[in-house]
Amino acid sequence: MARPARCRRICFEPKYDSFAPCGAKGTEQIVLTVDEFEAVRLIDQEKRTHEQCAGQMGVSRTTVTEMYERARSKIADCLIHGKTLCISGGNYALCDGSAWRCCGKKCSKAGQESVQDAARPKKEENRKMKIAVTYENGTVFQHFGHTEQFKVYEIQDGKIEKAQVVGTDGNGHGALAGMLSALQVDTLICGGIGAGAQNALAEANIRLYGGVSGSADEAVEALLAGTLSFNPDVRCSHHEHHGEGHNCGTNPHGCGGHHCGGHEGF
Repeated sequence: MARPARCRRICFEPKYDSFAPCGAKGTEQIVLTVDEFEAVRLIDQEKRTHEQCAGQMGVSRTTVTEMYERARSKIADCLIHGKTLCISGGNYALCDGSAWRCCGKKCSKAGQESVQDAARPKKEENRKMKIAVTYENGTVFQHFGHTEQFKVYEIQDGKIEKAQVVGTDGNGHGALAGMLSALQVDTLICGGIGAGAQNALAEANIRLYGGVSGSADEAVEALLAGTLSFNPDVRCSHHEHHGEGHNCGTNPHGCGGHHCGGHEGF
């Protein structure tokens, strides 16, 4: 049985629902779904990357690319052949402002918040959270796919209630997203992480703060205060080409949120 499509999150419905060639009547209609419209809006109008668009819409990057290419093909068909473009339907839900990676209504309701501002962590309070950190000897471990431990923090009203260290039992790469989901984790802090793992986290609705180093406890406190320094475009691709001793920068474990070259893995 095919897996049901994930509902796509959108900030607002389009103001205009149809476009037709000037003076033309009775032209063939092409239907652009609302979620396809949102992908075009985010990528072409707001200049988001496909990965940022995926995070905001709550789907995988592959899904965003498929929607975007389908939408551009429909738009081109209308422009070239003089067809009427109608915007309607689709598998979507309006953002209620509570989604962890959406705009919180600020981008459309409060003066078009920039992409950089949207990516910046906000002060977390008045709700329960579970934050996991890739963990080694009190610090943020720099390889998500190779971490042997997570430190999991339970948060209530912006404060740490308790924390425990959980072993990964030899799990790695994509399986770790499922493990975090089973632990009811909604936020991850880590160092380097590949695109495949990021997609798995997005599918599990786990918020990602990558490219973080230093004390794990201090990183969580900074996130709760809204001051965490992280890299929204974090990558880590070297581990399919290098051994564990490979260095990327000054950190002995490798990537701290930058390109290491080569193929993108977990």
